[in-house]
Amino acid sequence: MNPDLSLDLAALDLGAPAAERDIQRGLEHYFVESEAFKRVSDRTKTIILGNRGSGKSAIFKMLAARERRIRHVHVVELAPEDYSYELLRETMLREAEGSWAKLGAYAVAWKYLIYVMVMKSVAQDMPKSMSKGPAGKVLRYVRDNHAHGQHSKLSALVSYLKRLEGIKIGPYEAGLRAKELERLYRLEEIHHLLPALQEILVKEKVIVLVDELDRGWDASEDAKAFVAGLFQACMSINELSPRLTVYMSLRQELYDNIPSLYEDAQKYRDMIEVLNWNESGLQQLIARRVRHSLEDRKVSEAYVRSLTDDGLWGLLFQETLDYRKSKSFGYMIDRTLYRPRELIQLCQQAIDSARGSDTPAPLGYAVLSEAERRYSEERAKDIAAEYRFEYPNLLEVFEVFRGHSYHFDREELELLCLELVLDEKIKNPETLKWLEHLDPSAIIDVLWRVGFLRARAVGGIKAQRRSGSSYLGPHQVSNLSIATITQFQVHPMFRSYLGMKEPKGTSTRAR
Repeated sequence: MNPDLSLDLAALDLGAPAAERDIQRGLEHYFVESEAFKRVSDRTKTIILGNRGSGKSAIFKMLAARERRIRHVHVVELAPEDYSYELLRETMLREAEGSWAKLGAYAVAWKYLIYVMVMKSVAQDMPKSMSKGPAGKVLRYVRDNHAHGQHSKLSALVSYLKRLEGIKIGPYEAGLRAKELERLYRLEEIHHLLPALQEILVKEKVIVLVDELDRGWDASEDAKAFVAGLFQACMSINELSPRLTVYMSLRQELYDNIPSLYEDAQKYRDMIEVLNWNESGLQQLIARRVRHSLEDRKVSEAYVRSLTDDGLWGLLFQETLDYRKSKSFGYMIDRTLYRPRELIQLCQQAIDSARGSDTPAPLGYAVLSEAERRYSEERAKDIAAEYRFEYPNLLEVFEVFRGHSYHFDREELELLCLELVLDEKIKNPETLKWLEHLDPSAIIDVLWRVGFLRARAVGGIKAQRRSGSSYLGPHQVSNLSIATITQFQVHPMFRSYLGMKEPKGTSTRAR
């Protein structure tokens, strides 16, 4: 194959940004097997924390795909349509309507649901030779109580909560109520089956994957108990057998804002994997997708193997852009919060723009700047939606920066933040509700933590900055004391959408 081969954009497929769809399009072929994935795979870590688009679902999809190929391994996946809080809150009484359900109730209901799903899974493939003795008890229980199609996954969770609810608020005498509640909290219906399940797990292995807990999240006490209860259930169930593992993933901001969950996590910190990406890992992620596309086109195997990550990137994008002679990878990575989904999205939009204008690869600044306009708007709205419960209508705050220079010293930034409330730039009452409790310095801190602002590296943190950039975001350094920072920039990801201007005398290094 000619080493000067140009990349055929019409045939290029970078895969889907979301793992749920990407597993059907080639994720197994170009998945980046990170150290985080290895720790999850070997059961060292069972709780995965990360922001949206950081790869939590991809890890679960790959883990499920690999484990399913192994004999005597059962994979139970609980998808949002099976159990999400969005569905649950439509069924259960809300706290404001007298709901009593709190952490303990959710924890025991989650344990009930997961144990039932595990028993149903192993019972499906149980050989006749195990139909007698202790293991037979599990088979008979599933047959008599959870026949195929009899209940959905959500109904099993809800039914147990309803039983607890009925005892709590029903017409029971105190003594009878306490005894019945104790029976339910002790899971007496299935507790006697756990030794039999342990016996089955000597020869069988089960993994349970619970992903995307945030669907329908409304920051209520019940929502927090829903998540924290699952956390407790996972930790408890994982003690039953080394061959039964329950994994759960959770968005970082939910974890940070559920006090009971955070307190419990102190005891299990060694089981938590926080997903973080660096530049080399993200470049490898795109390079592997380009390589897979070349292999699908039957390009010479020797030629494809000879290409480094830089070489594969260079097939798709010009190494140096006309704009300030910037390196294309640096330009694009600067417009992300180091989340895989973002870089895939930006690359794909550049490819779509090039296809529309019949521009051949490698792509240059003209195509990237066109793609960036759409990408910037989508990401600004996505980030605002991501933090919609903690900081409602965050997009309205972003809009106050429209048309400004993207560089601010602290005094300028604090004045703008002060004007947000005092000059009635913000109209929505929900937005004002959280803004009014914050002084300008605290607002700056919020805008930095959500990724909207970058802070100029000073002192010891200079070593953590990428070559050519003097500014850092929370995705690059988490222990920055914002109160001591005097220079800020709006993150490049938001600038195009907000029509922001370059400050006079801007140099490549200052960017």
